Amino acid sequence: MGMAVSVPRYTVDDLERFPDDGDRYELLDGILLVTPAPRAVHQNVAGRLQVLLANAVEYPGHARVVGPGAISVPPRTQLQPDILVYPARFGPGVDWVRITEHWLAVEVLSRSSRVYDRVFKRDAYFALGVPQVWLVDIADRSVEVSRAPEARDVVRDVIRWKVPTLDMVVPIVLADVFAGLE
Repeated sequence: MGMAVSVPRYTVDDLERFPDDGDRYELLDGILLVTPAPRAVHQNVAGRLQVLLANAVEYPGHARVVGPGAISVPPRTQLQPDILVYPARFGPGVDWVRITEHWLAVEVLSRSSRVYDRVFKRDAYFALGVPQVWLVDIADRSVEVSRAPEARDVVRDVIRWKVPTLDMVVPIVLADVFAGLE
């Protein structure tokens, strides 16, 4: 006869008590997800995407582009996408929990986060109301663009992101994002 395994459940408040050790601590329905600090190439790609998105939608005043960001739904869920885009009506000093609309979540895949990002977090973002999720694969030089859990396209040239609530399409040239990473 097998023995039942008890998995500890955490709250968003518990996250404050975890060490500031460079690891990323997230919660998905009370289950703790821990990933190590990202490598430099991961941060370079995330930074490039963040700058391109910020130039397109933040500096004109349409949205906030942060990296990492947090989607916080207490008491048991708080996820931190590598890049989060949300409407500018939420000021830069607002608490994560008060941001009730998110336009785009971007995850840059790494060896340690690939399973969490692809299997768990992508669908969780949709369940939390995020209309589009990008999974950036550095090794493959591609981005999986998901508009729903089952609606995915792998893009290798140009992402054309339709900004929610605006008559605006933002082109992201992936050759620029992945340039010089060899």
